[in-house]
Amino acid sequence: MSEETSHQDAHGAFVSRFAIGAKDGAAVAIKDCLDIEGMVTRCGSQALADAAPANANADVVTNLIASGCHIIGKTKMHELAYGMTGINGFEGTPVNPRFPDRIPGGSSSGSAAATAAGLVDFAIGTDTGGSVRQPAICCGVIGFKPAFGRVSRKGALPAQSTLDCIGPFARTLSMIERAMRAIDPSFQAETCNGPLRIARLRLDGSIEPRMAEAMLSVEVGEDGVIEDIDLPLLAEAFKAGMTIIARETLVANAALMERPDLLGDDVRKRLEGARNVTDADMAKAEDIRTRFTADVDALFERFDLLLTPALPLAPPLLAEAGEPAKVLTLTQYLRPFNLSGHPALVLPAATSDGLPSGIQLVGPKGADARLIAMAHRLASTNPIFQMEE
Repeated sequence: MSEETSHQDAHGAFVSRFAIGAKDGAAVAIKDCLDIEGMVTRCGSQALADAAPANANADVVTNLIASGCHIIGKTKMHELAYGMTGINGFEGTPVNPRFPDRIPGGSSSGSAAATAAGLVDFAIGTDTGGSVRQPAICCGVIGFKPAFGRVSRKGALPAQSTLDCIGPFARTLSMIERAMRAIDPSFQAETCNGPLRIARLRLDGSIEPRMAEAMLSVEVGEDGVIEDIDLPLLAEAFKAGMTIIARETLVANAALMERPDLLGDDVRKRLEGARNVTDADMAKAEDIRTRFTADVDALFERFDLLLTPALPLAPPLLAEAGEPAKVLTLTQYLRPFNLSGHPALVLPAATSDGLPSGIQLVGPKGADARLIAMAHRLASTNPIFQMEE
C-alpha cells in the first residue's frame, strides 16, 4: 500500500489518499469507520486520532480487494457516525458537489461527496439511521442500505450495533449492483419482469409539498398497481430508532467521554443526552421495533415494494445546519427501516425549483437484489430520476 495524507481533492471528501488493490479495477472510497490494516480508524474524531492502527482489514475491505477493486482513499464523515449534517470541525466538512451551499449530509458525507464529484466509481458508507441514504439524496446520487446483517460488519466501528448496515453509493444502479457483488460475494443481480404492486405511503402535513413531488409522480404502467397505505407506527419507529442509537452509541464510545474536550460540541452534547435514556425507554423502543417490523413484513404479503419520499424537507443550507428544526426530522422516512432491518434504496430527483429530493424504495428482507431490480424498472420508466447508465 502506498499512502499520502491529502485534503487536496476539490470537494474535500478524503481524509487520506492511497492505493490498495488492482490499479485497473473500479475506483472505490471507504468511510473512515471501516478498518484498513496499518491505518488508524479515526471515525472523524480527534479523540481517535492517536488510536492504534488496525491490525486487519474489515471484511468489506478484504472483499473489495478480492473482487479486483482499487481502493483510493478513506473519506471524511460526521464524527463517530453520530450526526446528519456531515459538518466536522476537526477534519473539515466535505463540499456537496452539486449543491455546494447545502450540507453534504451525514454521517457518510465524504463517501457521498466523492461519488457525486465523480472521484470514484462507487463509495462505501455505513447506515445506522439513514447515514447512506440521506447524504446520497443531499448530494444527488443513489444510496443503498442492505438488509440488516447481509453485509459483514467485522472491522466496522462501532463493533456492536443492532441498527447499522454497510452499503454503497453510486451514480448508476448498475454500479450499485457491482458494489454489492464486491462487498457481498453471495449477491447475484436479478431482473424484474411483470407488473409491480407498490404500497405508497400516505402523507401527512409534516412534509414540504415539493419534497413529495417525486414520489407522487411515480407511475408503474397499465398492469401495475399503486395503493396508498398507512404505517401507523412510522413516527414511533423513528423515535425508537433515535432511542436505540443513543444508547448503543454511548456504550460504544463510553471511554471517549473521559476526554470530552476532544469531541466536537454537537457529538459531545448528544452523548451526554444519551445518558438520559433509561432501560424502560429501551424496552419501549424494542417493543416498537417488534410491532413495526411485523407491520412492514405484512405489507410485503400484498406488495412488491414500499414507496416513500426520501426526505421531508430540503437539505438545509450550511448556515442553517445548527438549527434543530432544519435537521432533526431529515431521516423521518429513513430511520424506521434501520429499526425494522429491511433493505432500502434511494433514487435522487430534483424538485420543481431545482432542490435535491428523491424517493425511497423498501423491499422484503432477503430481497435486496430484487429491490435493486425494481428500482431499475422504475428509473427506466420515470424520467424524473434521470439516471445515468
